[in-house]
Amino acid sequence: MSEEFITFDKKSVSQTRIPIVTVETLNDLDASDLSEICDATEEAIEAGGGFGWVSPPSRSVLENYWRGVLLIPERVLIIGKLDHVIAGSCQILKPPQNNEAQAFSCQLTTFFLAPWARGYGMAGQLVIEAENYAKSNGFHTINLDVRATQDRAIHSFETLGFTKIGTHPNYALIEGKYVSGYYFTKQI
Repeated sequence: MSEEFITFDKKSVSQTRIPIVTVETLNDLDASDLSEICDATEEAIEAGGGFGWVSPPSRSVLENYWRGVLLIPERVLIIGKLDHVIAGSCQILKPPQNNEAQAFSCQLTTFFLAPWARGYGMAGQLVIEAENYAKSNGFHTINLDVRATQDRAIHSFETLGFTKIGTHPNYALIEGKYVSGYYFTKQI
């Protein structure tokens, strides 16, 4: 079975067929990957889901951020593509080597999808790929935290078996107002 390649406008993915969703762990970003992940990041931030950013930083800051992720041995970058275009990502953050007491667990962090890529199952596939990576590297628990305003992400995490274990009333400060956050965990 051959893959179907169709050119599309990212903001209006074709509704006449099911787009191809792929998820993979990346160890390197070529120029095209870097451009696509920066585009997706900017769009996610503008839609209110920028894993900490409230407004998009300059392009050079984003490029340096993504290049830097790949330089940190404790970070693992997992990307999702919709029709071969990077549309989202998450990271596994491993505990530092001096934290033997928590060496069994890792963090799922910096999870986002560009708005045009939502609704195709990519969120679940990213989390499953992160879980598979964690399991294969000896982790038994995945922890994560998320703004209470991220309804779609929260729904995805709950659907995939994560348990909410806490609430932080002053988790984030957005436009001068505190936003609550939730903490989740899952045994894998």
